[in-house]
Amino acid sequence: MKLIRTITAFLTLQLCIGTACRPIYREKPEQRFSRIGRVVQEEIEKGNFPGAVVLVGKQNDILYWEAFGREVIEPFEEPIDKRTVFDIASMTKPIATAASIMILVDRKEIELDDYVGEYLPAFACNGKEEVRIRHLLTHTSGLPAYTNAIALKEQFGNPCPEGVIEKICGFEAVSKPGEEFRYSCLGYITLAKIVEVVSGRSIGDFSRQNIFTRLGLKKTAYNPPDSWDKNIAATEIVDGQLLRGTVHDPLARLMAGSSGNAGLFSNAYDLSIYCRMLLKDGVWKGRRILSPEAVDMLTKEQSHGRAYGFDVSSAYSWVKGAHASREAFCHTGYTGTSIVCDPASEVFVIILTNRVHPNDEGSVKPVRKKIADIVFCSMYEEHD
Repeated sequence: MKLIRTITAFLTLQLCIGTACRPIYREKPEQRFSRIGRVVQEEIEKGNFPGAVVLVGKQNDILYWEAFGREVIEPFEEPIDKRTVFDIASMTKPIATAASIMILVDRKEIELDDYVGEYLPAFACNGKEEVRIRHLLTHTSGLPAYTNAIALKEQFGNPCPEGVIEKICGFEAVSKPGEEFRYSCLGYITLAKIVEVVSGRSIGDFSRQNIFTRLGLKKTAYNPPDSWDKNIAATEIVDGQLLRGTVHDPLARLMAGSSGNAGLFSNAYDLSIYCRMLLKDGVWKGRRILSPEAVDMLTKEQSHGRAYGFDVSSAYSWVKGAHASREAFCHTGYTGTSIVCDPASEVFVIILTNRVHPNDEGSVKPVRKKIADIVFCSMYEEHD
């Protein structure tokens, strides 16, 4: 009996090595998820977005993975597929920026209680002297939410990364640090600059070397190469130019596409690996990407309903739907993207749409809530 168990364990290990512990995809989606396709098709027919990719996973299984609609509808049409790359917009914040900060914390190169002014002396003015790194991570720094990109472009040119940082450093605090939650792209642009100051690498280079390459992500990058263009979902048409492979967010464009608030491109399969890494306490294929402590900080509530990166229970957490567990964490992107990971059920839901194409008039709130409820209701019914 002992010999049989030993042989079984050996064969299991060999299978894992042989498949590189890749997620296992079942060609026939489970029946309980069949309603997802109807929900997505209805929203496409309403004109809420041209196309979508939805992936549902649990542990090392892909339970559902389907593509709907089109990558581009104007000025020409192209169909979408399951590996289409999307501008994931603000999902950049936890996936690249906050995770990079956590890596620096793991290495003891920074501490979350460090004052931002230690790394950016010009920041320590106008009521921002007491702002710490953790305040930026939880959107409680007192910084405004955003700033006028057109005015910055007129003042500094395009791109103007240092001009954007100069503008942020000069802002007057809207509230005291730690006092109010105000979702701020400016805070995450500042965090990316801290990564650069400490590591000597841009947020794009640092996250690629320390996160994406180590995870084996093949279609996740800032400023994706031209060779990807034919499989990237288009976003808005700006000044007559179709944005496809160019970040949609105006401030991220001023940051030359490599920004802490937006700029990352990815697809559903790569994001499924990222979700698994988090649900496996920071390990993927035997490599430790983040310490268990860093994963906890990144995904568990720290202040005002926010973790140090992801959302847990703030006003933005509606994307989790009504049935995910309390500890589920999530994030959305302006372009129509979102992820929800539920540690209790080990289930994750990835929804990628191009709702801003072609004219920034689409909506994804209904589809996000409906899909989350379909998935998590069915998961918890399993255990009743």
